[in-house]
Amino acid sequence: MESFAGKRVVVAMSGGVDSSVAAALLKEQGAEVIGLTMQIWDYRNFTAPDGQHFGTCCSLDDVYDARRVAEQLGIPFYVVNFEAEFAKTVIDAFCDDYFNGRTPNPCVLCNQKLKFELLLRRAKELEADFLATGHYAQVVHDGTRYALRKGVDAAKDQSYFLFTLTQEQMAMVRFPLGGMTKEEVRAHAARLNLRVAEKAESQDICFVPDGDYVRFLEEQRGAGLLDGEIVHVSGRVLGRHHGTYRYTIGQRRGLGIAWPEPLFVVGIDAGQKRVIVGEKPHLAVSEFLVDEVNWLIAAPAGPLDAACRIRYRHQEIPAQIRIVDADTVRVVMKEPQDGVTPGQAAVFYRGDEVIGGGWIDVGAHGPRPGRMTAGAAKL
Repeated sequence: MESFAGKRVVVAMSGGVDSSVAAALLKEQGAEVIGLTMQIWDYRNFTAPDGQHFGTCCSLDDVYDARRVAEQLGIPFYVVNFEAEFAKTVIDAFCDDYFNGRTPNPCVLCNQKLKFELLLRRAKELEADFLATGHYAQVVHDGTRYALRKGVDAAKDQSYFLFTLTQEQMAMVRFPLGGMTKEEVRAHAARLNLRVAEKAESQDICFVPDGDYVRFLEEQRGAGLLDGEIVHVSGRVLGRHHGTYRYTIGQRRGLGIAWPEPLFVVGIDAGQKRVIVGEKPHLAVSEFLVDEVNWLIAAPAGPLDAACRIRYRHQEIPAQIRIVDADTVRVVMKEPQDGVTPGQAAVFYRGDEVIGGGWIDVGAHGPRPGRMTAGAAKL
């Protein structure tokens, strides 16, 4: 087991139980711990109806909780303001994806661009040996390279969100909770009498604390720009919609269409402002493209077999990964899958090791994003 005694470790403290326990355990092990909290979103821009409080990450309450935990532990604590960077790299990308017919995953981008680029840079400026976070994942070294592995708690494993890590980053990033279960983490929090021991987990997108992402998108970009037709896979126009960004692949509810069989969203053609619907069999996808691929192993020269996870709560499926070019692969699934959604991450595993991942692009025979996505290519 790696020793942190005498090491300077910056801990990304979110104000939740996980990062708080990570900081506390590192201090117990004799590390010189410094707490940093990212301020990424100004909640004064959001007016909650009827004064309702939303449980989300990175709120002002979370900054306060992180500061109180740092005081309790007796460690230095600083708040770093990344609001401008967050708006540019995460919020703009979130809006762009929805307005281009994709369903984004802002948590991956936040990890990639803010935690493991900007925050890691701050840790280096503080001459830290490591940056630690409360993620449920593991970084291990086999003598020649670093590997990213799943957390031992299958229900909490967050390796899916970390596929963008590089060897240079993994040399300095540590996840103290990766070998623990959530129950063990809460038990440590109770033992240490941390003020956040019973704090509920964040569930919402931090910059959409009420969960109404349509409201957020229209506040950012305006309404009525992408109104258009709802079209059956046969080409028949079935009705109209009020914005392609209101729909995602696999959606069944809210279509407002009478049809002999249940209909699902199987594609989004943002260029033509069309939402494509079809019966359930039209959802199944056997192969698709993945771009902006990052390999955590030596980049393969040819096809390789792996297990592929197409969303966070998805069970990995055996697949063959075929190289298209340096940044793109074609994933051929052993069994067709529903809900292959452009904009989401596809992450490749070999056992419990993450070997690579990228962003789901389009159906196997479809055009590039911004025109037609996923099942829409069947028209």
